[in-house]
Amino acid sequence: MPAASLKAKKAYYAKARQSNYVASLRLEGFQVTRADAVRKLPTRESVLSAYRNKPA
Repeated sequence: MPAASLKAKKAYYAKARQSNYVASLRLEGFQVTRADAVRKLPTRESVLSAYRNKPA
């Protein structure tokens, strides 16, 4: 069996992360759809900037 390339490994783990994220939302009681599983997640920087700019 040939070794998986680094690109294939990164793609696999990105897909697994996304799937786990949607599963955790569902377990917390959020309504999720199959489209949420393929939706691009926000970057860490964009989330932090959104909370920093939010008035207290």
